[in-house]
Amino acid sequence: MPMNRAPTYDLTTLGETMLRISVPPGIALETAGCAALHAGGAESNVACTLARLGRRVAWASRLPQLPTGRFIANALRQCGVDLSLVEWCPAGRVGAYYVERRLPPSPVRVTYDRADSCAAGLEPGRLPLDALLDTRLLHLTGITPALSVGCRPVVEQLVGEARARGVPFSFDLNYRRKLWPPEAARHALPPIARGAALLFAGVADAAEVFGFTGEPSRVAASLCEAFEARQVVLSVGEKGVVAWDGRSLHRQPAQETAVIDRIGAGDALAAGVIHGWLGGDFAAGLRYGQALAALALRTEGDLVVVSPDELDELVAGSGPRPQR
Repeated sequence: MPMNRAPTYDLTTLGETMLRISVPPGIALETAGCAALHAGGAESNVACTLARLGRRVAWASRLPQLPTGRFIANALRQCGVDLSLVEWCPAGRVGAYYVERRLPPSPVRVTYDRADSCAAGLEPGRLPLDALLDTRLLHLTGITPALSVGCRPVVEQLVGEARARGVPFSFDLNYRRKLWPPEAARHALPPIARGAALLFAGVADAAEVFGFTGEPSRVAASLCEAFEARQVVLSVGEKGVVAWDGRSLHRQPAQETAVIDRIGAGDALAAGVIHGWLGGDFAAGLRYGQALAALALRTEGDLVVVSPDELDELVAGSGPRPQR
C-alpha cells in the first residue's frame, strides 16, 4: 500500500460464520416444530456492528455456492459488510449451531455441527493478504486457529504479515473448549496474539486457559504482560469491564438490562471498543462496548441492529463514565 494513501478499510476480519438455528423458548430441539434461522460468527458479528456504525468493513472466509452460503452472505451484506474477500466453493457445507433457550433455572444449550465446513478448509496460500492488510485494524479471534489443522497456520501467517507491515490488529481470545483443550490454547494463542493493539478476554477464559485469577485488575495486567498487548479489555460479566494498558486502569460498569439472548454480547462489546479505538477515544469505546453488549443481551440472534445516533442514545443512558 503506498505510504500516501489511506487504507481502504477501517477493519478487516477473517473467520467462520455459521447458521444459527434457534427453537422457541422452553421447547426442546428434538420436539420442536419450528425454528428461527440467523447468521452468526464471532468475527462477522463484530464486522456487522461496525458496518452499521458507518465503518468500512470487509470479512474474509470460505462459503459454499449453495443456498446456505448465500443466506449467510445476504445477512452480512445487509449490514453493509464488504464480501469481496470471500472465497466461494462449488460444494461443501456451512457450520451450524442449534440454540435451546430453556426456562430458568435451566441453562441455554448450544449444540454445534461445524466439522469439515468450508471455512475450516482455509489455507495460507489462498489468503487475499494484500486486501486483508489494507486496513486500519485487523480483527481476529481464538476460534479460527482451533477450527482445523490448516486454520492455525492461516492465522499465524496473517498476524505475522500484519506485524511485518506495521498493521495493528485486535484479538479476542474467545476460548471454545469444544474445539480444543486448555493446554493446546495456552500453547498456541500467546505467539499468535503477541503485540495485539487490543486484546479481549473474559475472566473465565483467563482462568481456565492461563490460570490467571484474582482481582480483575491483576488478571488484566497478567494478560497484558503475557501477550505484550498494548491494551487489554477484560470482561467481568455483570460487573462490566476492566481495561489496562500497562500504565493506567479503566473500569466501565455494565448497563442493567433484561436478558433475552446472551450469545453475541461479547462480540458487541468488542465492536464498541473497536469503534471508539478507531475514533481515537478508547474511553468512549468502553462506553460504546457496554451499551452495545446490553443491547445484544436484549436482542434475539447474534447480530445487533444499531445506527450511530442510536448508539449515542444508548450511551447517554449507560450511567457513569469509565473510572481510573
